[in-house]
Amino acid sequence: MQAFALPLESCFTLGTMNFFVQRSELRDLYDKVAAGERISEADALRLFESKDLNALGAIADLARQKKVGNRASFIINRYLNYSNYCILSCQFCSFSRKKRDADGFELSIPQMVEKAREALKLGITELHIVGGLHPSLPFSYYVDMLKALSALNSEIGNRQSAIGNGQRLQLKCFTAIEILHLAWLAKKTVEQTLRELKDAGLESLTGGGAEIFRKEVRSAIAKGKESAEEYLDVHRTWHKLGGRSTCTMLFGHVESLADRVDHLRQLRALQDETRGFVGFVPLPYQPENNDIPVKTPPTGFDALRTIAVSRIYLDNFDHITAYWVGMGMKLAQVALSYGADDLHGTIIEEHIFHMAGATSPQLQTEADMIKAIREAGRTPVQRNTFYELIKVLADGAPSANETEPPSGKSKVLEDNLATA
Repeated sequence: MQAFALPLESCFTLGTMNFFVQRSELRDLYDKVAAGERISEADALRLFESKDLNALGAIADLARQKKVGNRASFIINRYLNYSNYCILSCQFCSFSRKKRDADGFELSIPQMVEKAREALKLGITELHIVGGLHPSLPFSYYVDMLKALSALNSEIGNRQSAIGNGQRLQLKCFTAIEILHLAWLAKKTVEQTLRELKDAGLESLTGGGAEIFRKEVRSAIAKGKESAEEYLDVHRTWHKLGGRSTCTMLFGHVESLADRVDHLRQLRALQDETRGFVGFVPLPYQPENNDIPVKTPPTGFDALRTIAVSRIYLDNFDHITAYWVGMGMKLAQVALSYGADDLHGTIIEEHIFHMAGATSPQLQTEADMIKAIREAGRTPVQRNTFYELIKVLADGAPSANETEPPSGKSKVLEDNLATA
């Protein structure tokens, strides 16, 4: 399968892009990026501190063009949560519940399979599955869940189906803290646990749970969660087993700009070591319904500069995702000119960010994603879990699957929950 590292093509010439920076204080950093030189942590902090968003965007857009040309991607996926019961009490989390809470839930494996079958009718190529650290589910539940969901590929077989183009259903599951929890349940090492999950059908780890790596910040927002070192080691181990994953950063709460740079530094260092990350997803903090008050929630300016600095600094990452659930689709579209080259997925229904106060829709259709990318002046590309090319949708070409998701009256979809 063709990887999504594409020939250089752009709706802006480099000369036009240079207009925004030729008199900017950031001109030297533009020249560095144009020359293919790596920027330092001090450079990254300069970029974060600059108020020249036009110049910052021009530099990031140049870096994006050099990586992927004029294409922007999306994935047709479904988010599923197996449970929101969790033994932790992270201060920023509005999703987790205790067994005593009336709105807690736990799905059986047959329920998970049924939800996946329903979503397959919409043409999904990925199930994104995470949940809380359940206090009593055994390790066998997770292994059996992966096996049951992987078996859906044999049901798809070679027949013509909504998934189309011979694509398989890929399982992207579990955050690093979930893997540590499962290793504890199984009484095995992280490597042994990952091997067993991989054998059962796990294809990619999710990037959630990174938050901010600095210890003091991590203790303030997610006391009791895994350390930065543990998060990175889980992904390192997975990469050494041949696996790939995404990674994230939760920004706009109590961290400093220097903390963000340090977070990006550690991700870039691990990517230098393993080359196992396929994409980076900055996540704007949602302040409404949690226990971490902030004076100024993430603004549009902050979201765009964070996307831009990430694209410029993470020179060993091929893809930067603008997460429309947290940003809203309109700002995510703008982010495609500030270094992002991916809008994430259709998702179908998302609850983690919405329970925290996000006001974006619960889903996007394939047609919505294509329209948003085209409006931003990019060529839409449908991708798989690993950002590999499934199909390019040239201007005016309709999507292969115009099936709209069932209405809000569908109990199966109403009952589906999801996480970022």
